Amino acid sequence: MELGFFTMPLHPPGANHADTLEADLKQLVYLDQLGYSEAWIGEHYTAEWENIPAPDLLIAQALGVTTQIRLGTGVTCMPNHNPFYIAHRIAQLDHMARGRINWGVGSGGFPGDLHVNGFDPRTGENRDMTQQAIELVLQLWKDPKPGNYKSKWWNFNIPEPEDDIALRFHLKPYQDPHPPIGVAGVSPKSATLTMAGERGWLPMSINFVPEHMLISHWTAVEEGARSAGKTPVRSNWRIAREVMVADSSAEARKQALKGTLARDMEGYFLKLLPRSKMMGLLKIDPNMADSDVTVEYLVDNIFIVGSPEEVTEKISSLNESVGGFGTLMAMGHEWEPEGFWKTSMGLLKEEVMPKITG
Repeated sequence: MELGFFTMPLHPPGANHADTLEADLKQLVYLDQLGYSEAWIGEHYTAEWENIPAPDLLIAQALGVTTQIRLGTGVTCMPNHNPFYIAHRIAQLDHMARGRINWGVGSGGFPGDLHVNGFDPRTGENRDMTQQAIELVLQLWKDPKPGNYKSKWWNFNIPEPEDDIALRFHLKPYQDPHPPIGVAGVSPKSATLTMAGERGWLPMSINFVPEHMLISHWTAVEEGARSAGKTPVRSNWRIAREVMVADSSAEARKQALKGTLARDMEGYFLKLLPRSKMMGLLKIDPNMADSDVTVEYLVDNIFIVGSPEEVTEKISSLNESVGGFGTLMAMGHEWEPEGFWKTSMGLLKEEVMPKITG
């Protein structure tokens, strides 16, 4: 099992953007030094808590100060982008990274961002656009035929090439045929994860769903793979989790219930999810009242919090329960207090993971 990182990122409204961007970069540098295998950075335009609209810019900056960690968009929300331009941006980023990037793609679930681009999330049109846009990007990378490319969401032209002076569509990714593509699943038996199975892409499961829903995620991957005559590879599966490790379980639990993780859950997610009628995703019992979904409930039932020994047992149990997966993605928060979080990330990498992989 590999160890990765997923950051929204999460910063409280009113935070100084220059400071938070610098802090996010420092986290990536530290995790690179610890030997984390990958990190994914989110994209949001109208969420002040999740304050990075251009993860590719942070990735480009991080490439120059890291050496081995793979960096990925988590995810490029296709309704925010014209496929002609995003094909160029991701291909250029791949060359800048010399292949050290993954490309996460998704249909976007944040109502404000969808509204900016004229999508009503109730119609599912953003998902149709996303599927067509991804296919078009892959087509442009493979065989960019001249002509007009028009749909209800875009309208652009690829000119006829002038080979004598090399005027043509020319930019393809560094990786052949393209960077590994990752897609995130949220709902039970996610259609997005079914597509991951069909296409052989990297399936990713979000951080706050219970184990029974994770099992349904892999079922979706298997069904997609089977429909396409493929064999799904469990080592490709990423599962995100809130993870906090301390020398003692009491200290880890204290930090989880009183620190930035609790602040982010109480101040943001536990207010946001009811508005989208998504609180059911967090429930181990569908009959639970929304009011029973507290940070303490999450720490006790879904998050991975404790001493190195306790965290090792919880990750091993999760791995066995879901039938095996390839990469654990620890979630990002502001590292306050910095010493605790650096210790937590270090213990996870240096004490917990060797016992699991061994």
